[in-house]
Amino acid sequence: MSTKRFQELQVYQLSEQLADDIWKIVDGWHFFAKDTIGKQIVRSADSIGANIAEGFGRGSYQENKRFVKIARGSLNETQHWLRRAYTRNLLTTEQINSILIIINELAPKLNSYLNSIGNLPNDKSQMTND
Repeated sequence: MSTKRFQELQVYQLSEQLADDIWKIVDGWHFFAKDTIGKQIVRSADSIGANIAEGFGRGSYQENKRFVKIARGSLNETQHWLRRAYTRNLLTTEQINSILIIINELAPKLNSYLNSIGNLPNDKSQMTND
């Protein structure tokens, strides 16, 4: 049996990178932008990895899938806030392009991870508690 930890999952690592990149950008915004869009986008981006981690630790296929679906919803919410921030001139074209590289890699990997849950018998994230 594999002893893989959630920190070793590519989807989790990408979610961390996305959340950290967004944090660094938002940290430089003025108070009003931070207090409104900034808090929302940081929370939604942080939620992606948090839900991957929580689902991984739940011990059942169904629970893990449920939390990965929540992570996918948080990714969509993050994209919403990125669109709002870009429209309101809080993000540069370079910043949004850099973030989109991560999102374009993370989104399909998140879907693949969701589809793999319960199909990989040697992956600890797929094991049930007996």
